[in-house]
Amino acid sequence: MSRKDAINSMFLQKPASVSADPAAVAKRPERVRSGAIAAMGSSLEELTQGARAAAKLHEQLLTGDHVIALDPGAIDPSPIADRLLADVDPGFDQLVASLEQDGQQVPILVRPNPAVEGRYQVAYGRRRLRALAQLGLPVKAIVRPLSDDELVVAQGRENLDRADLSFIEKALFAKRLEDAGYDRAVIMAALSTDKSDLSRYIAIARRIPEELARQIGPAAKAGRSRWSTLAEGLATPGFTSRLKDIVASEAFRAANSDTRLAMVLKTLLPVADRAAKGEAWSTPEGRRAARVERRGTQTAITFDEKRVPDFAVFVAGRLDELYAEFSNEQGDSQ
Repeated sequence: MSRKDAINSMFLQKPASVSADPAAVAKRPERVRSGAIAAMGSSLEELTQGARAAAKLHEQLLTGDHVIALDPGAIDPSPIADRLLADVDPGFDQLVASLEQDGQQVPILVRPNPAVEGRYQVAYGRRRLRALAQLGLPVKAIVRPLSDDELVVAQGRENLDRADLSFIEKALFAKRLEDAGYDRAVIMAALSTDKSDLSRYIAIARRIPEELARQIGPAAKAGRSRWSTLAEGLATPGFTSRLKDIVASEAFRAANSDTRLAMVLKTLLPVADRAAKGEAWSTPEGRRAARVERRGTQTAITFDEKRVPDFAVFVAGRLDELYAEFSNEQGDSQ
């Protein structure tokens, strides 16, 4: 039973023990899916279809192909990068040692480079390709004439079969694919995800500078919430200048990727706390009557009703006049 069928059996199908009396059946109102259940079914269906499409393509790509040996120097990267290279990557060092001792057991997949005759582009197997190039050894490869869509789906398929991409790698991969003009259906198949998650990936990737993500690295243990916190924190006044000092520090460069992200978020906390505390406003008599708080692109003024009763209502009623005065002053200063 598929996941979609399981959901349907729990929420939608009628129990087998119900009477088969036609009259009773006719009187029973038809059940309607709630919004939450319908959305869940839709997401599961998208995931299932995407996984089936990727698996079918993967099978088609490898069936009946011959493995050949290629010079790693003749193989170019995929047009759309999906991984962030970590400065500290013990897993890659282990891969190099394994290939040196046991040789390459699994071939990589490449296509002829459509722009340069005699060269190739890697669809999957990039870590093996990089490790074999470091060892100065030829790489075993399957060569297929893939379209651009087939290339990125095969690229994503590798991540399902082996080491999955981290959250930020998926987010950046999705953003790069969209920026390159790929349909969202192709991107969903490449990442084996649904529309909602894809939208979240792309939204966060657009708020975090790619250079900053590259400096931090993949952060394999970090999920959406931590990267979302960073994305929101980048709008906090004063955070960017503090961030530059952290990224330039020796401790940051020596740390692994997950520790780097933790260092950045730790730096954000005191800055965010100061911004949240805001600035106090006092009346001419010295009574602290309001607080101005800035959070990212939003500013809030909170009045103390005990000290200045009805003043908030008074200010709210004069917003049009205040804005007109502000606009006039802005115009005069230009």
